[in-house]
Amino acid sequence: MLRCMLRTKLHMATVTESNLAYEGSITIDETLLKKAGILPYEQVMISNMNNGERFETYVISGKKNSGKICLNGPTARKGVVGDKIIIFCYSYLEDSKAKALKPKIIKLDSNNRIKL
Repeated sequence: MLRCMLRTKLHMATVTESNLAYEGSITIDETLLKKAGILPYEQVMISNMNNGERFETYVISGKKNSGKICLNGPTARKGVVGDKIIIFCYSYLEDSKAKALKPKIIKLDSNNRIKL
């Protein structure tokens, strides 16, 4: 049996930009993607702490060390600049591996820098 498990989470990211005139997705600083182990075009779930919206999209890599978190296309309607969001990435794992999984939780400050 496969289980859908949380693999990694970017906790309390701040939306820095919103671009309605784009096909869709979320742009995330390349440094954060690498730390989280999220690949460009990978599916993510986003939960907006400010308005309760929860939605899925795919990831585009943003400029390294920019702190950029941009809602693109239709996702731009799900939040505004300054909103706090949580970005979840899941994986399907066999039962035995799922039980041993330790999700990577990355906490961010208000500038989308990794808290130590």
